[in-house]
Parts: sequence; C-alpha cells; structure tokens
Amino acid sequence: MTSTPTGSLIFTSGNPERPYDEVDLSSRAFWDKSDFERDKSYAVLRDSPSITWHRPFEDQLLPEPEDFGFWAMTRHEDVVAVTKNHQDFLSGPGTTMENLPQIFLDGAQSIIAIDPPRHATLRRLISGVFTPKQMRRLNTQIQTNAKLAVENLVAKAAANGGHADFVAECAALMPMNNINDMMDVPQAEREEAAHHTMVAMSWNDPEIAGATKAEMAGALIRAVEYCHGLAIRLATERRKNPGPDLVSALAAAEVDGQQLTDFEIGSFFMLLTIAGNDTTRQSTSHGLAALTEFPEQRKWLLEDLPGRVPGAVEEILRWASPIMTFRRTASRDVEWRGRQITKGDKVVMFYSSANRDARRFDRPWELDLSRSPNPHLSFGGGGIHHCLGNQLARTQLQAIFTELLTRCPDIRSGTPVMTESNFFNIVKRLPCTV
Repeated sequence: MTSTPTGSLIFTSGNPERPYDEVDLSSRAFWDKSDFERDKSYAVLRDSPSITWHRPFEDQLLPEPEDFGFWAMTRHEDVVAVTKNHQDFLSGPGTTMENLPQIFLDGAQSIIAIDPPRHATLRRLISGVFTPKQMRRLNTQIQTNAKLAVENLVAKAAANGGHADFVAECAALMPMNNINDMMDVPQAEREEAAHHTMVAMSWNDPEIAGATKAEMAGALIRAVEYCHGLAIRLATERRKNPGPDLVSALAAAEVDGQQLTDFEIGSFFMLLTIAGNDTTRQSTSHGLAALTEFPEQRKWLLEDLPGRVPGAVEEILRWASPIMTFRRTASRDVEWRGRQITKGDKVVMFYSSANRDARRFDRPWELDLSRSPNPHLSFGGGGIHHCLGNQLARTQLQAIFTELLTRCPDIRSGTPVMTESNFFNIVKRLPCTV
C-alpha cells in the first residue's frame, strides 16, 4: 500500500475508470439473505485480485447526492490493515455504510466515530473508569443476571409446553439488565430505555420504528434525545450524590484537567447501551442456533464446560459476527492493491466476510469450539478503535452459556427470524425447546 496523489476526481456509475463491480452488496435483497448465501458473494470478492467498488446502498434512509458508492474490504488482511490505519481512514464522517441522521452519528457513536487528537483524550477518560474494583462489581452482577435470564426462560417455557422465544426470554434480558445495573438506571426508566435502545439497533424494522422513512427517522432521533436526556439527568444527580455505578465514574473522570461534557457522557451512554446489548444478545442467539446445528460441538463443550467455555465463546463470536460491517472514509488519495481510493471515498470493512476468510480460518463454515488460534474480528482488527468493552462482552457470554448449558443442557433452537440489516446481525426471534 502506498499513498499516491491523483487529483480530485469524482467517479459516478458511468465513469469507465471506476466501474461498479458485478457482485451485489448494495441491494436490500442481498441483505435479506442468510449469512451463508451472502458469503457466496463475499467468497468471489475475497478471491478477486484487488478490492472492488460498489453502488451506494439501495433506498437509504437519507438520500445523499454526493454518495457515489463504496470500496469493499472483504479479506481478513485488508480489514485489519484498514482498521489499524486511522490516519488514512477516518471514523468521524460516520461508521455505517448507510447515510443516517447527523444527530445519530454525533449522539450515539461516541469514541468509535471520533478521530485523533480528541479520540485519545476521550478514550483515556472512558477507559479510566473501568477499574479492577468496577470490573469485580460488574462480574458479580453479570453472574446474577445470567441466572435470572435462564430462570426466566425456564419459567416461560414451562408455562408454554416447553417452548419459548429465546431472544425475548433470555438473550435480550441479560445484557440489558447488566447495562442498567452498571449505570444504575432507575427501575421506572428501564422499560422506556430498553425500547429506545431497540429502536437504535433496529430502526429500519417496521415492527419497531414504523413503516415509513419519516417514521423511522423520527423514531431514531427520539431514541437519541431520550437516551441523552436520561444520561444527563443521571450524571447531574451523580455529581451531587456519587455512587459505585458507571455514570458516577464517568461524571467524575478527569485526565490532564479535562472532564467529559454532558454531551460526551450521553453519547458514550448510548454507545454502551447499544453495543453492550447487541454483541451479547446476537452472539448468544447465534450461538444457540450453532450449538443446535453442530450437536457434536455441544457434546464436546459439555465434557468440560468451565474449562472450555472461554475458547468456545471466541468461536461463537467469529460464527455470529454480531457487527457485520464498519465504514471508514478516506482522508487522502491512497493506492490499495492496485486500485485508487480517492479522498472522501467510503471504505466499508466486511467483518462477516473476514471471519469466513479461508486464508485465515481452516474450515471457516464449520463451528469448531476448540479453534486456536482464533483471530476473529468481532471487536475490530486492533488499532485505536478496538472495542473498549470486549472483555465485558466476553465475560457476559461466558456467564450466559455456562448457566444455560448447566441448567438446560438439551435446549434446542428452531429457525431464526432475522431483521434485515447491513450493520447488526440481528436475530429478532428464535424459537426454542427447553
């Protein structure tokens, strides 16, 4: 890779110097396919001699005349290289391949959508609140909430002939309860906070946010406004009456005389609420479906559950790829494997493709809970934006699978009902038999 000045060229679909690739990554029909079907397209692109240029995402929430398309990074090595190169590939202009309201970009993505130098200060402020004492407190809460979630699942199934929706009755409960406990969100606020978090994750689902684009955009904006308002109210209160919760720690955090503003606390509150819920919820749901599909792997895991669950969680994270894509924007003209990326171009990293790259994973479409090493990219490929909450997610997943398989070793899932998304790999419903 070398940086090469090429001038300020703007390419459109009719420009012969940059034709759109024939492989479809941009239509809603493509994102309505299963992971396995989508990977057939990724496999073609991974074997391409270079990176490929694609049409803008179809029928976006916010049409953007200057959106001419995106570069697709589908190989594991390319995704890692882009992730680590924050100088040439910026996060600030947005992290989604789709154009979303600016209030969402600013108010819900916190440090993942901020570039240096401000990024370094914010990350130090935020990471400083995850002290060993705080993590010990969180571990206790996580174990308790894992038990409560599985007990709820068992009770719901017992009342319904052994059947339940695994997402609603287990997978979604534990991370939401953990986040609420971490932040010490008042009980009276938790139901509404959960609704707005769901909107922020599934804003394009008509069941959740409305049928029209105007309704979806409005629901998304209201979700940001509500979560920010809640976070600021909590921070104001905790500055006067601090406690052992994470909001108190964020409100008091200081690095080199700087503290987080109310807006920055609100933005991180929303990021943690969304990401902290999504990674665990989706990985738990995809994980149960995978253990049902590969019963020999479940049997192997149960032979030494405490000893094998940490490695098994890594494979479940690879298998689930809970976040499928992440976008960067080129800060300058860059040559990449023989193709010219122009300043301002969208560059989309396809984690779901990288986690199935046969160059890095032997038998990538087989679940192998003993896989080692397992360089999956479920928390990014390193660099300054590597997920700050990765250990929190791992701890939650170890807790929920330990509790689930101890209490319900024979639980089986049915066919998942998915939400169409090009960002989160959302299991909306998952019937199960307990």
